[in-house]
Amino acid sequence: MVSVNRPTRGYRVFQGINGVILTLVVVVTLYPFVNIVARSFSGERQIRAGEVALWPKGFNLTTYKIVFEDSMFWRNYGNTVFYTVVSTAVAMVLTTCYAYVLSKKHLRGRGFLVGVAVFTMFFTGGLIPNYVLVTSLGLKNSVWAIALPNAISVFNLLVMKAFFESLPSDLEEAAELDGLSTYGILLRIVLPLSKAVVATMVLFYSVSFWNSWFSAFLYMDKSELMPATVYLRNLISGATTGGNAGATDAQLSQVGANIQAVTIVLTSLPILSVYPFVQRYFVSGVMLGAVKG
Repeated sequence: MVSVNRPTRGYRVFQGINGVILTLVVVVTLYPFVNIVARSFSGERQIRAGEVALWPKGFNLTTYKIVFEDSMFWRNYGNTVFYTVVSTAVAMVLTTCYAYVLSKKHLRGRGFLVGVAVFTMFFTGGLIPNYVLVTSLGLKNSVWAIALPNAISVFNLLVMKAFFESLPSDLEEAAELDGLSTYGILLRIVLPLSKAVVATMVLFYSVSFWNSWFSAFLYMDKSELMPATVYLRNLISGATTGGNAGATDAQLSQVGANIQAVTIVLTSLPILSVYPFVQRYFVSGVMLGAVKG
């Protein structure tokens, strides 16, 4: 007769406490976002009275309607998508190439190149010199004013560098013997083995560029070139009425009551929609590390 090892009493207690703690963490994490969504669909009186918790009260779509009916919002939203795609592509190319170079321990001047990258984490040129540089290069009012100054995140660079260093050097040596060039090794050997870290970096950069508004606010002079984040920021600050000068006082009061909630929902929803498709690469990356260990 085969005996089955039952969990000890102490282990069952641990599982129960662990389950309770994790459940509380999930609740605390989800509550603010659920509350924001509820506020975005609630009426002005209920919001100002603090009656909205997890469910909309005084259901109202006025703010969504005003924002969605404005053609400038959709134009700015298209700009956001374009800026994010281009900027992320540029950032990934530059970061990947730089990280791959730094991962080679036999590279002459490697320490200097790492030092240059790390130096920029603590010291910057400042806002005015950056503005003068971008202006003198003729990058204003173009996607390059957003993409190039923020093309390389040193944190992302160091993460990719560490990942490339963990790959077996024998694979690259074998590929080199087979006649592959440096770029061939990177494209055909290294990157296919680095899907997890590449997907992670794409998500980090995409979120950063998607939520960014200050660079566009600084370097774009025309409203039709602004991203959606600047459009919504202007609504919040009251700098513009989003082209709704004919809106009634009641409508404007409703917008003022829940525009922040609507803004958070509209800017977060696309990223939240993409995240589940990237999550599987995080899981595969964890499993790969476990096998190596």
